[in-house]
Amino acid sequence: MSNKKKKLIGKVTAHLILILGSVIMLVPFFWMLSSSFKSLGEVFVFPPTLFGERLVWENYTQISGRFDYFAYFLNSVKVSAWVVFFQVFTSATAGYVFAKMNFKGRDKIFTLYLATMMIPFHVTVITNFLQMSMYGLVNTLWSLMLPASVSAFGTFLMRQFFITVPNELVEAAKIDGCNPIVTFLRIAFPMAKSTIATLCIFCFMNVWNDYFTPLIYINDARKYTLPLGLASMKGMYSTDWPVLMASSVIAVLPVLIAFLCAQDAFVKGVMMSGMKD
Repeated sequence: MSNKKKKLIGKVTAHLILILGSVIMLVPFFWMLSSSFKSLGEVFVFPPTLFGERLVWENYTQISGRFDYFAYFLNSVKVSAWVVFFQVFTSATAGYVFAKMNFKGRDKIFTLYLATMMIPFHVTVITNFLQMSMYGLVNTLWSLMLPASVSAFGTFLMRQFFITVPNELVEAAKIDGCNPIVTFLRIAFPMAKSTIATLCIFCFMNVWNDYFTPLIYINDARKYTLPLGLASMKGMYSTDWPVLMASSVIAVLPVLIAFLCAQDAFVKGVMMSGMKD
């Protein structure tokens, strides 16, 4: 068999695997979407159908009347916006320092900082809870926002980009009279738009979908985020699955919109933030 045929077979096989993986990933989403337009009796009909006899739009109109859904939605927006803004700020500044500032023990400190990524979040849950309780922040949105405002992964991602910025640019800015803060804000930070977009997507998805952290810190239903709110919609003896699926569809939309809007920047940011050192 010629090399050309081997390459063709390899490409076809890779594409088939990717298509199969895409179908496996998309089937649950389409089932959720179709179930949101069905009646309760049609959701578990076998064999399953794409849609019921008619589109039940009432599933969407009942959400706000039966649950405090939009309060959950607003809480998630508040937490996500805060965390994305401050995580980008802290990660970009720390990443720039570790990439372009020379000081004793820089690489060792960075290695220790990265090592925190190896510690599972669940290991520190009790310690973090006691600390939040000591500060009086339990059962407030601050308990979700403050700890997530810094990220070792975000710092690593930003550092990987900043080390690709030519040192000549930094030196030229220094000669022109720019201090490190001005150099960072006017030269390095604007160049990192694609990497920042990538970090924003990762951060937003992580915070928006986080169920465990709010479960630990929040017990007031008025302060539930969307994952907790969706979980509370499940009854002990029965669940209105079409309404729950409609709620889930709305919860997924911000993530889809954010990714689609920043798709090009996301791909570019991943490519530019390689493992160069």
